[in-house]
Amino acid sequence: MKHIKVKFVDVGRDFVPEENLCYRILTKHYEVELSDSPDYVISKGVGYGALRYEDSIRIAYVGENIVPDFNHYDYAIGFDRISFGDRYLRMPLYAFYREYQKLENRVAPDAKELLNRGFCSFVVSNSALADPLRTSFFHKLSKYRKVDSGGRYLNNVGGPVPDKLEFCRKYKFNIAFENSVSPGYVTEKVMQPLTWFSMPIYYGDPFVEDEFSAQSMVRVQDADDVDRAIEEIIRLDKNDDEYLARVTAPCLARPYGSYE
Repeated sequence: MKHIKVKFVDVGRDFVPEENLCYRILTKHYEVELSDSPDYVISKGVGYGALRYEDSIRIAYVGENIVPDFNHYDYAIGFDRISFGDRYLRMPLYAFYREYQKLENRVAPDAKELLNRGFCSFVVSNSALADPLRTSFFHKLSKYRKVDSGGRYLNNVGGPVPDKLEFCRKYKFNIAFENSVSPGYVTEKVMQPLTWFSMPIYYGDPFVEDEFSAQSMVRVQDADDVDRAIEEIIRLDKNDDEYLARVTAPCLARPYGSYE
C-alpha cells in the first residue's frame, strides 16, 4: 500500500480519526499516517485551519449546507450540484452511512408488523438554526394524532431516546425536515427512516426525488403545502393498502455505490 500523511483540521475537540468515515475509507486503500507535516489536509470546509498548510493538498469534505471555496481548497466533496472538473465530487453525506448501503436490498416485515405501529416520530435535539416550518408542522400534525418526539427538543416521551433508528422503526411515519433548504442538500434525515420502512415526511432539497422515490415519502414543498401534505398523511394512515404499497416500494431513484 502507498504511504500517505494526513491531517484533519476544523473537526472539533472530540474528533476520533478511527470513527471518521474519510479516515476509514482511506485506510482501505493506503497506509495512513496522521501527521503535522501532511501530504493531504482534510477539512470540514468551515474555519481556516487548512490554510496553514500551504504545501499540502487541501481537501474539503463538506457535511453542512455550504458551498466549498475552491480558492482555499484544491478538491472538495459536498452536496451541491455543481461542476468543477475533477476537483469536485458530489457525494451527499447520507451515501456514506452504513444504513444507506442496505436500502437497495431491504426486506420488508410482514404487513401486520408494519401497520401495528405508532403513528409518527420526530427526533430533533437542536432547533436553534433550523427552519421554523419544522416546529409548526409538528404542532399542526399533532392536532390529528399525537406525534412522539424522542429528541431533546419538544420531547414528550419521557426523555431523549438512546437510538434514533430503533425509535423510528416503531412508527409508520417520521418527520424528516432538513435544517435548511437548498438544491442538492440531502442529509441522512430522509434516508434513516427508510431503513426501517418508516415513511419520511420530507422538507428540503426540491430535487430530492432525483435520488429517493416520490412514492416512498410524503413531500412538503413549502409553507403553503402543509395542509395538502397533512391530508395525504391522514389518507395514508387510514388506507392500509395504499400505505403498504408505498412504504414497501423501492425507495432509491438514483443509488450511489458503496464507498466503504
